[in-house]
Amino acid sequence: MRNLRVVLISTYDLGHQPFGLASPAAWLRAINAEVTCVDLAVAALPEATIRAADLIAFYLPMHTATRLAADTIPQVRALNTTAHLCAYGLYAPLNAPFLHELGIQTLIGGEYEAELTRLCQNLAEQSPNQHSNNYIISNISPSTMISLDRLAFRTPDRTNLPPFAAYAQLRTTTGDVPVGYTEASRGCKHLCRHCPIVPVYGGMFRIIPRSVVLDDIRQQVAAGARHISFGDPDFFNGPGHAIPLVQSLHAEFPELTYDVIIKVEHLLKHADLLLTLRDTGCLFVTSAVESSDDAVLARFDKRHTAQPS
Repeated sequence: MRNLRVVLISTYDLGHQPFGLASPAAWLRAINAEVTCVDLAVAALPEATIRAADLIAFYLPMHTATRLAADTIPQVRALNTTAHLCAYGLYAPLNAPFLHELGIQTLIGGEYEAELTRLCQNLAEQSPNQHSNNYIISNISPSTMISLDRLAFRTPDRTNLPPFAAYAQLRTTTGDVPVGYTEASRGCKHLCRHCPIVPVYGGMFRIIPRSVVLDDIRQQVAAGARHISFGDPDFFNGPGHAIPLVQSLHAEFPELTYDVIIKVEHLLKHADLLLTLRDTGCLFVTSAVESSDDAVLARFDKRHTAQPS
């Protein structure tokens, strides 16, 4: 079994350094895979690296990323006709027929790190082509899988990712601030009917251990981040996890600020916790209202009205 050359590709991730590259990179490097992370939002496609790859995996966390990947996949396949093509993230299983038609062979949704690692190990065990040093790894049958396993998360490996200066900055009255990004949980407890998380996680969410989140933030602060965006679908899915986390974060980095995403229902239910967010450095909260029409909100199962009491 040899060490595979793996390329992880992000096409778009809302202007931040992709957690969806850094997290699986840590898992794959732990099994001695040669991992290159490529963020096409801020860099060009490295053609020589693509030609040499054995496994090329596209991170698809949202619709825009998927559409941009659809334009890139044919370019990648033209450069490398034998590499195994994979897509992972929320939008991978949701677009299975479309992505399989484009040539993606393995689709992974949900908790993707362990499945990506298993895929890499399975590919590495294949016999090499007798006529070359390359492995014939494009002949594995197309597959789609969603994993909701509870993972033993690793600290994301951000080695060789573009610096924070390449990404969106936080504009303040005293100047622009470098922004880091991490996740403290994935999935969601709720079943809002418009949401792409629901068909993958089905009302389940998974916590990333506080120690892993803090280690990830530490390395980003060391690299220059002065503000952290938490990308959890809802930071208050697990207040018992979220609040001790930001309290620990503030105790260690009292000047560091952050922002979170919280649905309206949870803002109302946990209004008493908003002061804790403020006092630990939270600058703002993002919440998706979706509609000001109560009938639409009811159909979406948002569990709040246009004018909550």
